[in-house]
Amino acid sequence: MKLSNLSETLIGSEIVKLGGEIREKIGNGERIYNFTVGDFDPSIFPIPIQLEDAIVDAYRNHFTNYPAAEGNLDLREAVASFTRDMEGLDYGPNEILVASGGRPLIYAVFRAICNKGDKVIYAVPSWNNNHYTHFVGGEHVVVEAKAENNFMPVAKDIQPHILDAALIALCSPQNPTGTTFHKKELEDICDLVIKENNRRGKTEKKLYVLYDQMYWHLTYGDIKHYDPVNLRPAMRDYTIYIDAISKVFASTGVRVGWSMGPSVIITKMKAILTHVGAWAPMAEQKAVAKFLSQRDAIKKFLSHFKSEVEERLRRIYDGFMKLKAEGYPVDAIAPEAAIYLTIKIDLAGKKTARGKLLKDQSDVTAYLLNEASLAVVPFYAFGASRNSPWYRLSVGTCKTEEIDEMIHKLGEALKKLK
Repeated sequence: MKLSNLSETLIGSEIVKLGGEIREKIGNGERIYNFTVGDFDPSIFPIPIQLEDAIVDAYRNHFTNYPAAEGNLDLREAVASFTRDMEGLDYGPNEILVASGGRPLIYAVFRAICNKGDKVIYAVPSWNNNHYTHFVGGEHVVVEAKAENNFMPVAKDIQPHILDAALIALCSPQNPTGTTFHKKELEDICDLVIKENNRRGKTEKKLYVLYDQMYWHLTYGDIKHYDPVNLRPAMRDYTIYIDAISKVFASTGVRVGWSMGPSVIITKMKAILTHVGAWAPMAEQKAVAKFLSQRDAIKKFLSHFKSEVEERLRRIYDGFMKLKAEGYPVDAIAPEAAIYLTIKIDLAGKKTARGKLLKDQSDVTAYLLNEASLAVVPFYAFGASRNSPWYRLSVGTCKTEEIDEMIHKLGEALKKLK
């Protein structure tokens, strides 16, 4: 049966495929170290108790009707205050749009800005930009980020493609890499955008930046989060931010996100989502509006939450460095942010104890799952080349007692290869 061209040409998810294999193994009683999901185990990382109580109270107070299409005013005011105090970004309620997490907002940005055939610039590896570009029939302009830049795009790689582009999709801290833009790198990209828009004058369509900063609170050590408008105020006219409670408060299933940007674009995004119906639930909106004003509770939660996530990331990183020092073909990038660690497992071309050749990275991924019980997501699932030996490792469901076990079992699996 033939359906729409869009549905017939959607690319299947490698993560979903891998997830099916993991569930089958777990269902068969196998112990799997599952580091694939960009989510949290609530028994390890529960949402803040103040937020939980506020959600329950909101339902008991019968906040179960439709919210405002753009998000309730009290929540948009709370987001404006929270963002101004925490990040130094000053947006009014009419420049903020609320939805059920970041995904519908990202979709709305693409829909509001891009026509069929418009150039969309995005780096790989990155999360879902290829799919959103496909949704709008855009021209994929793919920049492959490199390990030497911690897999973050740089201005010199973007610059050749900037002429007539409609949108640049950026993310920092980055999913899947857990790395961030450093100040100079992001300034250089902003300067490219400003220069290009000045060249286009008043009549041509402008070049916009989608800036996904879903993980921006979760930075570690000396790492600082940078954003376009704070670095270059002229970027305010061209930047649309994506943010949410999903990651910062381990609240992926609560589904409250927001976008901030020029009111003319926010208004168009609202019109699009009005027809989609992607509103955050009324009760959750009321609860988040209340919770965002509780700055002391937020700081206390983040202090504990961040230390727990960072401990897991650093212990796994140290384990990989130990394996590397022992001569195994593995590596990792030191943790910077988010809940992800970028790891390298370069086994393609090696043979198993039974003589089977690991001919490509897909074979390597399967070997890790079958011999080390280790489930991680290859970068090719995020648009990188099929022969990339790099992986995303997520610690949102990681128990600390599993880390040494996992590293030991990985070492044993590596020993078996020839």
